[in-house]
Amino acid sequence: MRDVAQVQGPHTEQRRHPAMARRVSIFLLLLCGFLSAPSGAAAAGNVNVAALQVALRAGGYYSGTVDGMNGAGTRAGVRSLERHAGLPVDGVAGPAVRRALGRLGRHRLGSRPLHQGDVGWDVSALQFRLAWRGFPSGTFDGGFGPHLDAAVRRFQRWAGIGVDGVAGPATLSSLRRHAIPASPLRLARPISAPIGDGFGPRGNRFHTGLDFLAPSGTAVRAAGNGTVVFDGYNDGYGKLVVIRNAIGVSTWYAHLSRIGVRRGEPVSTGSLVGRVGMTGDATGPHLHFEVRLRGATVNPLTAIG
Repeated sequence: MRDVAQVQGPHTEQRRHPAMARRVSIFLLLLCGFLSAPSGAAAAGNVNVAALQVALRAGGYYSGTVDGMNGAGTRAGVRSLERHAGLPVDGVAGPAVRRALGRLGRHRLGSRPLHQGDVGWDVSALQFRLAWRGFPSGTFDGGFGPHLDAAVRRFQRWAGIGVDGVAGPATLSSLRRHAIPASPLRLARPISAPIGDGFGPRGNRFHTGLDFLAPSGTAVRAAGNGTVVFDGYNDGYGKLVVIRNAIGVSTWYAHLSRIGVRRGEPVSTGSLVGRVGMTGDATGPHLHFEVRLRGATVNPLTAIG
């Protein structure tokens, strides 16, 4: 059974020879079975399309977001690769295209245990699936480095399976079995402001929260009752407040210009947490807001809807 992504335009098959059309139809049926995913995963895109996008980006054939969506840019990237490699230009990422992609086109996810140092299509797919399960590992690049090792271990711990940093059968099965996590707790909006970047893929990385666009100094308020467990500076987050809320949920308030609470302090919904800023890795003033469930990042819109 093949795991390659099918990136054909919607009407191309009608122009094929009937025997070829039958083969493509059978291939698509097998592919659909292989790519079946847990409930709610449709919004997360397809891990094989994401792996294809990673490989195409590495070769300079695709510059869009690694989102697992088979859009026009991905199809154009496949055709560009086919022309460059001297292959028939049909926009289908079949075996010949996979070979032309080199190391990033090899290995179906699940065909081997994955460890640090591995490179391949399966590593890209693992990075993408882990990110949507709440454990992003930095850049989607198809390389199993220290960041991916740490993400695998965090997921293993979260899922209650053996923690060894190896993405073997037990880990991959658990990733397939677990649905994309959502917040079990309803929360208030931390600020009255429009949303810029949302939760999900952004370029070749994964954005783990919502960016609320507001001027510097705008009040940021607690989204729920809880206790402050962190207040201070944290690398790319800049000035950050983390509040432990309830039933495993915590809320994160980043890039603040000023922090208005202290660690250990109890807060209630609507309490002043701090002020909007652009500290840390920020190109303009905004509030980066995250919701985590037992350490897994979840879409904040599942909490504040």
